[in-house]
Amino acid sequence: MIRVLSKACLSAVLAVPLAACGSNWQSALDVHGTSAISLKHLILLIVAVCSLVWMLVMVGLIWALWHRREGRPTPPQAGRERHMTIAVTGAVIVTVVIIGTFTVISFFATRGLSVAGQDDLTIRVRGLQWWWGLEYIGPDPALRFETANEIHIPVGRNVRLKLEGLDVIHSFWVPSLAGKQDLIPGRSNELVIRAEKAGVYRGQCAEYCGMQHAHMALLVIAESQENFDRWANAERNAAAQPVEEEAAAGMQTFLTKPCAACHTIRGTIAAGTTGPDLTHVGSRRTIAAGLFETTRGSLAAWIADPQTIKPGNNMPMVPLTPDELRAVSAYMASLK
Repeated sequence: MIRVLSKACLSAVLAVPLAACGSNWQSALDVHGTSAISLKHLILLIVAVCSLVWMLVMVGLIWALWHRREGRPTPPQAGRERHMTIAVTGAVIVTVVIIGTFTVISFFATRGLSVAGQDDLTIRVRGLQWWWGLEYIGPDPALRFETANEIHIPVGRNVRLKLEGLDVIHSFWVPSLAGKQDLIPGRSNELVIRAEKAGVYRGQCAEYCGMQHAHMALLVIAESQENFDRWANAERNAAAQPVEEEAAAGMQTFLTKPCAACHTIRGTIAAGTTGPDLTHVGSRRTIAAGLFETTRGSLAAWIADPQTIKPGNNMPMVPLTPDELRAVSAYMASLK
Protein backbone atom coordinates (compact mmCIF):
# COMPACT_ATOMS: atom_id res chain seq x y z
CA MET A 1 0.00 0.00 0.00
CA ILE A 2 2.83 2.35 0.90
CA ARG A 3 4.63 1.54 -2.36
CA VAL A 4 1.52 2.38 -4.42
CA LEU A 5 1.05 5.64 -2.55
CA SER A 6 4.72 6.46 -2.94
CA LYS A 7 4.55 6.03 -6.71
CA ALA A 8 1.42 8.16 -6.89
CA CYS A 9 3.06 10.94 -4.87
CA LEU A 10 6.22 10.73 -6.96
CA SER A 11 4.24 11.06 -10.17
CA ALA A 12 2.51 14.15 -8.80
CA VAL A 13 5.84 15.65 -7.79
CA LEU A 14 7.47 15.08 -11.15
CA ALA A 15 4.61 16.86 -12.88
CA VAL A 16 5.36 20.09 -10.97
CA PRO A 17 7.92 22.55 -12.40
CA LEU A 18 10.87 22.65 -10.02
CA ALA A 19 11.82 26.08 -8.69
CA ALA A 20 15.42 24.96 -8.16
CA CYS A 21 15.88 23.86 -11.74
CA GLY A 22 13.66 26.22 -13.70
CA SER A 23 14.29 29.85 -12.88
CA ASN A 24 17.58 29.83 -10.98
CA TRP A 25 20.28 28.88 -13.45
CA GLN A 26 23.94 28.84 -12.54
CA SER A 27 26.33 30.99 -14.54
CA ALA A 28 29.75 32.39 -13.76
CA LEU A 29 29.04 35.17 -16.27
CA ASP A 30 25.74 36.29 -14.71
CA VAL A 31 27.37 37.90 -11.68
CA HIS A 32 25.85 39.90 -8.82
CA GLY A 33 28.55 39.63 -6.15
CA THR A 34 31.79 41.52 -5.61
CA SER A 35 34.03 38.45 -5.82
CA ALA A 36 32.15 37.02 -8.78
CA ILE A 37 32.52 40.30 -10.70
CA SER A 38 36.31 40.23 -10.18
CA LEU A 39 36.47 36.62 -11.32
CA LYS A 40 34.39 37.36 -14.39
CA HIS A 41 36.75 40.16 -15.41
CA LEU A 42 39.67 37.79 -14.88
CA ILE A 43 38.06 35.12 -17.05
CA LEU A 44 37.32 37.58 -19.86
CA LEU A 45 40.87 38.98 -19.75
CA ILE A 46 42.47 35.54 -19.92
CA VAL A 47 40.18 34.45 -22.76
CA ALA A 48 40.86 37.65 -24.71
CA VAL A 49 44.66 37.44 -24.33
CA CYS A 50 44.79 33.73 -25.11
CA SER A 51 42.59 34.26 -28.17
CA LEU A 52 44.92 37.01 -29.40
CA VAL A 53 47.98 34.78 -28.89
CA TRP A 54 46.28 31.94 -30.73
CA MET A 55 45.44 34.20 -33.69
CA LEU A 56 49.03 35.49 -33.88
CA VAL A 57 50.37 31.94 -33.86
CA MET A 58 47.96 30.95 -36.60
CA VAL A 59 48.98 33.97 -38.70
CA GLY A 60 52.65 33.05 -38.27
CA LEU A 61 51.95 29.43 -39.19
CA ILE A 62 49.98 30.37 -42.30
CA TRP A 63 52.71 32.80 -43.36
CA ALA A 64 55.39 30.13 -42.94
CA LEU A 65 53.41 27.56 -44.91
CA TRP A 66 52.64 30.08 -47.66
CA HIS A 67 56.32 30.94 -48.16
CA ARG A 68 57.58 27.40 -47.89
CA ARG A 69 59.06 26.06 -51.15
CA GLU A 70 57.75 22.60 -51.72
CA GLY A 71 60.56 20.07 -52.09
CA ARG A 72 63.34 22.63 -51.93
CA PRO A 73 65.43 23.42 -48.90
CA THR A 74 65.46 27.11 -48.00
CA PRO A 75 68.83 28.56 -48.97
CA PRO A 76 70.79 30.14 -46.13
CA GLN A 77 70.41 33.89 -45.89
CA ALA A 78 72.67 36.41 -44.25
CA GLY A 79 71.45 37.31 -40.80
CA ARG A 80 68.64 34.69 -40.84
CA GLU A 81 69.89 32.91 -37.74
CA ARG A 82 70.17 36.20 -35.88
CA HIS A 83 66.61 37.12 -36.83
CA MET A 84 65.33 33.74 -35.67
CA THR A 85 67.13 34.13 -32.35
CA ILE A 86 65.56 37.55 -31.85
CA ALA A 87 62.10 36.20 -32.70
CA VAL A 88 62.38 33.24 -30.33
CA THR A 89 63.80 35.41 -27.54
CA GLY A 90 61.01 37.92 -28.00
CA ALA A 91 58.38 35.18 -27.90
CA VAL A 92 59.84 33.80 -24.66
CA ILE A 93 59.87 37.26 -23.07
CA VAL A 94 56.26 37.94 -24.10
CA THR A 95 55.21 34.54 -22.74
CA VAL A 96 56.88 35.20 -19.39
CA VAL A 97 55.30 38.65 -19.17
CA ILE A 98 51.82 37.27 -19.97
CA ILE A 99 52.08 34.43 -17.46
CA GLY A 100 53.49 36.75 -14.80
CA THR A 101 50.71 39.25 -15.39
CA PHE A 102 48.08 36.51 -15.16
CA THR A 103 49.60 35.32 -11.88
CA VAL A 104 49.56 38.76 -10.27
CA ILE A 105 46.05 39.59 -11.48
CA SER A 106 44.75 36.19 -10.35
CA PHE A 107 46.22 36.73 -6.90
CA PHE A 108 44.44 40.05 -6.41
CA ALA A 109 41.20 38.78 -7.98
CA THR A 110 40.98 35.73 -5.71
CA ARG A 111 42.31 37.34 -2.53
CA GLY A 112 38.87 38.78 -1.83
CA LEU A 113 37.39 35.28 -1.55
CA SER A 114 38.66 34.97 2.03
CA VAL A 115 38.94 38.58 3.24
CA ALA A 116 36.56 39.01 6.16
CA GLY A 117 35.77 41.66 8.76
CA GLN A 118 34.83 41.44 12.40
CA ASP A 119 31.26 42.58 11.81
CA ASP A 120 30.52 40.12 9.00
CA LEU A 121 27.54 37.81 9.22
CA THR A 122 29.01 34.36 9.92
CA ILE A 123 27.49 31.07 8.79
CA ARG A 124 28.92 27.61 9.40
CA VAL A 125 28.34 25.48 6.29
CA ARG A 126 28.65 21.72 6.64
CA GLY A 127 28.84 19.52 3.57
CA LEU A 128 27.32 16.06 3.91
CA GLN A 129 26.22 13.33 1.51
CA TRP A 130 24.14 14.90 -0.02
CA TRP A 131 22.86 18.05 1.64
CA TRP A 132 24.05 21.26 3.29
CA GLY A 133 23.84 21.88 7.02
CA LEU A 134 23.79 25.57 7.98
CA GLU A 135 24.30 27.26 11.33
CA TYR A 136 24.01 31.01 11.75
CA ILE A 137 26.50 31.86 14.47
CA GLY A 138 27.43 35.05 16.29
CA PRO A 139 28.77 36.38 19.58
CA ASP A 140 25.48 35.69 21.37
CA PRO A 141 24.76 31.92 21.60
CA ALA A 142 21.08 32.67 22.21
CA LEU A 143 20.75 34.08 18.68
CA ARG A 144 22.22 31.06 16.91
CA PHE A 145 20.01 28.75 14.88
CA GLU A 146 20.31 25.96 12.32
CA THR A 147 18.67 25.32 8.97
CA ALA A 148 19.52 23.40 5.80
CA ASN A 149 20.04 23.79 2.06
CA GLU A 150 18.89 27.42 1.91
CA ILE A 151 21.01 30.44 2.85
CA HIS A 152 19.47 33.85 3.45
CA ILE A 153 21.81 36.84 3.36
CA PRO A 154 21.36 40.63 3.43
CA VAL A 155 22.21 42.59 0.29
CA GLY A 156 25.36 44.71 0.39
CA ARG A 157 26.92 42.97 3.39
CA ASN A 158 29.88 40.61 3.57
CA VAL A 159 28.96 37.10 4.70
CA ARG A 160 31.70 34.86 6.04
CA LEU A 161 31.16 31.15 5.39
CA LYS A 162 33.07 28.73 7.60
CA LEU A 163 33.22 25.59 5.47
CA GLU A 164 33.48 22.12 6.96
CA GLY A 165 33.29 18.70 5.30
CA LEU A 166 31.99 15.95 7.57
CA ASP A 167 32.26 12.84 5.39
CA VAL A 168 34.05 13.34 2.05
CA ILE A 169 35.42 16.36 0.17
CA HIS A 170 32.72 18.71 -1.10
CA SER A 171 33.05 22.09 -2.84
CA PHE A 172 30.84 25.12 -2.23
CA TRP A 173 30.11 27.13 -5.37
CA VAL A 174 27.54 29.84 -6.04
CA PRO A 175 28.92 31.12 -9.36
CA SER A 176 26.90 34.34 -9.43
CA LEU A 177 28.34 35.43 -6.07
CA ALA A 178 31.84 34.00 -5.62
CA GLY A 179 34.36 31.36 -6.63
CA LYS A 180 34.68 27.80 -5.40
CA GLN A 181 36.04 26.67 -2.06
CA ASP A 182 36.48 23.10 -0.85
CA LEU A 183 35.03 21.57 2.31
CA ILE A 184 37.61 19.08 3.55
CA PRO A 185 37.08 16.73 6.51
CA GLY A 186 39.32 17.74 9.41
CA ARG A 187 40.05 21.17 7.99
CA SER A 188 38.18 24.48 8.17
CA ASN A 189 38.15 26.77 5.12
CA GLU A 190 36.55 30.18 4.74
CA LEU A 191 34.83 31.95 1.90
CA VAL A 192 33.34 35.45 1.82
CA ILE A 193 30.32 36.14 -0.36
CA ARG A 194 28.53 39.43 -0.94
CA ALA A 195 25.41 40.00 -3.03
CA GLU A 196 25.05 43.42 -4.60
CA LYS A 197 21.55 42.72 -5.88
CA ALA A 198 18.53 41.05 -4.32
CA GLY A 199 17.60 37.73 -5.87
CA VAL A 200 17.77 33.97 -5.65
CA TYR A 201 21.11 32.43 -6.62
CA ARG A 202 21.59 28.73 -7.17
CA GLY A 203 24.66 26.96 -5.83
CA GLN A 204 26.05 23.48 -6.26
CA CYS A 205 28.60 21.09 -4.87
CA ALA A 206 31.45 21.38 -7.39
CA GLU A 207 33.53 18.39 -6.22
CA TYR A 208 32.39 14.85 -7.05
CA CYS A 209 31.26 13.43 -3.72
CA GLY A 210 29.39 10.24 -4.56
CA MET A 211 26.32 8.87 -6.25
CA GLN A 212 24.04 11.89 -5.70
CA HIS A 213 26.66 14.58 -6.28
CA ALA A 214 24.54 16.13 -9.06
CA HIS A 215 21.63 16.43 -6.62
CA MET A 216 23.45 18.45 -3.97
CA ALA A 217 22.29 21.97 -4.67
CA LEU A 218 21.45 24.94 -2.50
CA LEU A 219 19.80 28.33 -2.85
CA VAL A 220 21.14 31.67 -1.66
CA ILE A 221 18.37 34.20 -1.12
CA ALA A 222 19.72 37.76 -1.04
CA GLU A 223 17.25 40.27 0.42
CA SER A 224 17.11 43.60 2.17
CA GLN A 225 18.46 43.84 5.72
CA GLU A 226 14.91 44.35 7.00
CA ASN A 227 13.59 41.22 5.31
CA PHE A 228 16.63 39.24 6.41
CA ASP A 229 16.17 40.28 10.04
CA ARG A 230 12.51 39.30 9.86
CA TRP A 231 13.43 35.89 8.43
CA ALA A 232 16.21 35.31 10.98
CA ASN A 233 13.94 36.19 13.93
CA ALA A 234 11.33 33.76 12.65
CA GLU A 235 13.96 31.02 12.19
CA ARG A 236 15.11 31.39 15.81
CA ASN A 237 11.63 30.54 17.05
CA ALA A 238 10.68 27.01 17.98
CA ALA A 239 8.26 25.15 15.75
CA ALA A 240 4.66 26.21 16.14
CA GLN A 241 2.26 23.66 17.58
CA PRO A 242 0.01 22.28 14.85
CA VAL A 243 -3.55 23.60 14.83
CA GLU A 244 -5.22 21.20 12.42
CA GLU A 245 -6.10 17.74 13.67
CA GLU A 246 -4.32 15.95 10.85
CA ALA A 247 -1.08 17.88 11.40
CA ALA A 248 -1.28 17.24 15.16
CA ALA A 249 -1.60 13.52 14.47
CA GLY A 250 1.38 13.81 12.14
CA MET A 251 3.48 15.36 14.90
CA GLN A 252 2.71 12.45 17.22
CA THR A 253 3.59 9.97 14.50
CA PHE A 254 6.84 11.80 13.74
CA LEU A 255 7.86 11.82 17.41
CA THR A 256 7.07 8.15 17.99
CA LYS A 257 8.75 6.87 14.82
CA PRO A 258 12.52 6.72 14.10
CA CYS A 259 12.22 10.18 12.45
CA ALA A 260 12.84 11.93 15.78
CA ALA A 261 16.13 10.08 16.25
CA CYS A 262 17.64 11.63 13.08
CA HIS A 263 16.03 15.09 12.85
CA THR A 264 15.64 18.08 15.12
CA ILE A 265 12.43 20.06 15.45
CA ARG A 266 12.98 22.75 18.05
CA GLY A 267 10.16 22.92 20.58
CA THR A 268 9.66 19.14 20.53
CA ILE A 269 11.59 16.14 21.88
CA ALA A 270 13.05 15.51 18.40
CA ALA A 271 16.76 16.29 18.71
CA GLY A 272 18.51 14.12 16.14
CA THR A 273 21.59 15.41 14.34
CA THR A 274 22.00 12.87 11.53
CA GLY A 275 19.60 14.59 9.15
CA PRO A 276 18.65 18.21 8.42
CA ASP A 277 16.97 20.41 11.01
CA LEU A 278 13.26 20.40 10.14
CA THR A 279 12.03 23.14 12.49
CA HIS A 280 10.86 25.33 9.61
CA VAL A 281 11.13 22.94 6.66
CA GLY A 282 7.73 23.99 5.31
CA SER A 283 9.00 27.51 4.61
CA ARG A 284 11.95 26.38 2.48
CA ARG A 285 11.67 26.60 -1.26
CA THR A 286 12.98 23.10 -1.94
CA ILE A 287 13.57 19.78 -0.22
CA ALA A 288 16.21 17.07 -0.73
CA ALA A 289 18.94 19.66 -1.42
CA GLY A 290 17.19 21.38 -4.30
CA LEU A 291 15.69 18.27 -5.87
CA PHE A 292 11.98 19.15 -5.49
CA GLU A 293 9.85 22.19 -4.83
CA THR A 294 8.48 22.10 -1.28
CA THR A 295 4.87 20.99 -1.55
CA ARG A 296 2.85 18.55 0.50
CA GLY A 297 2.97 16.09 -2.38
CA SER A 298 6.75 16.21 -2.67
CA LEU A 299 7.09 15.89 1.11
CA ALA A 300 4.84 12.83 1.09
CA ALA A 301 6.78 11.24 -1.77
CA TRP A 302 10.10 11.83 -0.05
CA ILE A 303 8.89 10.46 3.30
CA ALA A 304 7.30 7.42 1.70
CA ASP A 305 10.34 6.26 -0.26
CA PRO A 306 13.45 8.48 -0.21
CA GLN A 307 15.63 5.79 -1.76
CA THR A 308 13.60 5.75 -4.97
CA ILE A 309 13.82 9.53 -5.30
CA LYS A 310 17.47 9.90 -4.27
CA PRO A 311 19.17 6.47 -4.21
CA GLY A 312 22.00 6.06 -1.73
CA ASN A 313 21.06 8.85 0.66
CA ASN A 314 21.20 8.17 4.39
CA MET A 315 17.46 8.42 5.05
CA PRO A 316 15.84 4.97 5.40
CA MET A 317 12.28 4.21 4.40
CA VAL A 318 10.15 4.30 7.55
CA PRO A 319 7.06 2.04 7.31
CA LEU A 320 3.92 4.17 7.52
CA THR A 321 0.29 3.52 6.86
CA PRO A 322 -1.40 5.76 4.27
CA ASP A 323 -3.12 7.73 7.05
CA GLU A 324 0.16 8.18 8.91
CA LEU A 325 1.90 9.33 5.72
CA ARG A 326 -0.78 11.92 5.02
CA ALA A 327 -0.62 13.14 8.60
CA VAL A 328 3.19 13.42 8.69
CA SER A 329 3.29 15.25 5.35
CA ALA A 330 0.64 17.67 6.67
CA TYR A 331 2.77 18.28 9.77
CA MET A 332 5.93 18.88 7.71
CA ALA A 333 4.10 21.33 5.43
CA SER A 334 2.85 23.23 8.50
CA LEU A 335 6.36 23.85 9.88
CA LYS A 336 6.80 27.44 8.70
